[in-house]
Amino acid sequence: MACIGKWTLLMLITLLCGCSAILGQSEKRKVHIVYMGNSHANPEKATNLHQKVLAKVLSGKEEVSRLMVYSYTASLSGFAAKLSTTEAASISKMPGVVSVFPSSVKKLHTTRSWDFLGLSATSNHGFPTGGSDVIIGVLDTGVWPESESFSDKYLPDPIPSRWKGTCVSGDSFNSSNCNRKLIGAKMFPNGYEKGFGPITGSGEYRSPRDAAGHGSHTASTAGGSSVSHASLFGLAEGTARGGTPTARIAAYKVCWFDACTDADILAAFDEAVADGVDLISFSIGGSGQDYFSDATAIGAFHAVQNGVFVSSSAGNSGPKLATVTNAAPWLTTVAASSIDRKFTSSILLGNNLSYKGNAVNTIALSHPWYPLVSGEAIRNPSSPFADKAKYCYNGSLNSDKVKNNLVVCYGGLGGADATVLAAGGAGVILVDTFEFTSSIPSSVVGNADAEHILEYINSTRSPVANILPSITTVDDSLVPQTAIFSSRGPNVITPDILKPDITAPGIDILAAWPPVSSISGGRTDNRSSSFNIISGTSMSCPHVTGAAAFVKSFHPKWSPAAIKSALMTTGLYHPILWQPLLLMGTKYSMKMEHLAMDQD
Repeated sequence: MACIGKWTLLMLITLLCGCSAILGQSEKRKVHIVYMGNSHANPEKATNLHQKVLAKVLSGKEEVSRLMVYSYTASLSGFAAKLSTTEAASISKMPGVVSVFPSSVKKLHTTRSWDFLGLSATSNHGFPTGGSDVIIGVLDTGVWPESESFSDKYLPDPIPSRWKGTCVSGDSFNSSNCNRKLIGAKMFPNGYEKGFGPITGSGEYRSPRDAAGHGSHTASTAGGSSVSHASLFGLAEGTARGGTPTARIAAYKVCWFDACTDADILAAFDEAVADGVDLISFSIGGSGQDYFSDATAIGAFHAVQNGVFVSSSAGNSGPKLATVTNAAPWLTTVAASSIDRKFTSSILLGNNLSYKGNAVNTIALSHPWYPLVSGEAIRNPSSPFADKAKYCYNGSLNSDKVKNNLVVCYGGLGGADATVLAAGGAGVILVDTFEFTSSIPSSVVGNADAEHILEYINSTRSPVANILPSITTVDDSLVPQTAIFSSRGPNVITPDILKPDITAPGIDILAAWPPVSSISGGRTDNRSSSFNIISGTSMSCPHVTGAAAFVKSFHPKWSPAAIKSALMTTGLYHPILWQPLLLMGTKYSMKMEHLAMDQD
């Protein structure tokens, strides 16, 4: 009896173990990152180690090959693979594994600015020949190589011999698209495709080519070549250039259809360091995470450890407190602020009064007067969103009363211009704190002006108005002001470390744009331009990258920390703005003429 009981127990244990394995395999796998610390001296041995670790939770070599996404071996050690929760937990307990975490999805943080910062085209700082040995890596949506901003006609010097990167071929892109300015272009689609499926269809290139515009805009801001007579349909006309226009640029495409996975981001950080970049510009972010579970923090840590300066955007979730992202101490985290230029679009009312709104509005209305209505007054009572008509929320308006009219909408929910356009409206007066580029005539006003406009609507039987195209205005009193959208501190991960570190121009920045991408983001907006005006900490980040490249060109041996210190401690002190900037974690506003450029 004792013997029978023993064998029965063994069979039961075997059966339970088998069921457990089946349950583990039946769990839906998703991409995880396994971080194993510093890079191995031998990359081949590191890859073998990664495969062995993965094999311990899988059934064979074929499974390892099928589920492995990346092996990180250049600046750090680790790998990305499709794992179940059970498999990830098992690996996390293995010797040598620092952390295991799911590969999350991060989002993009959507001419005169360098003159405003004091780095003018005519200043005697060694340009156009200085700085040609500096290499800027941009992790973003790719690059549009045909843009004049990436022309190498002003770069007679050969590519630095230390450069190890390449230009990879793909959809509508090949190595001939690179030159002495754009010296590298790579794509990192594995993490996206393992999570969301193959990259196919219209609206994206499976190559380093930029279909979105964000990557071309940030790259040209940091180190684009000088382009005269640049503008967006006449707005912001002038010479567009990067902070270090003779710097070399390497584009690393990590975002697909505006989604940027941690697995792809970490792979790009790893390769950029191995390729030999001097600086990395990273205008992407997500929610605040523990550093050992944050691919950006890990990738940037090893980049900085290898002498690469990394600047990153602070995020566009302001003015709420504790919204700053990319808060690791070794990152240079950049907030967004204004420059001394704005675009005003005047609103004319039928009572002979006018109001100056802010907008990037390049569209002229066909007629002198259009009926003027408020969204709240033309709500669709049968709509489930009728209570949101004030905001012109999709589906909330009576479309018959929108057609051929100008509509007053309140901001806050987004998409008001798209709602009015879809219903056949002529234009939008938006009550908000921040202007935008729209595919329909528009202008943004504050609450005080909005009250007067609404009073006019309510005071007459047939109110009419017009919205004029924007004009460019330069006014020193506009600066420096922190953008309302710019994310604030304190740092929720490490409260003792103030974040953001610095602020830079991020409002209405003109830079390179691919002609295939809508300038307003609207699906029906087919206007094409080689330059676009957009705002966000995504735009302020490459300003710091360009400034850092400028410093690096004079002090090639300076560490990332030394460059960061030079930028922060030579910024412009502004007594009026000191307190609000200090509250958000930023002590300084960049003013480039204050940088000390003494030679080594």
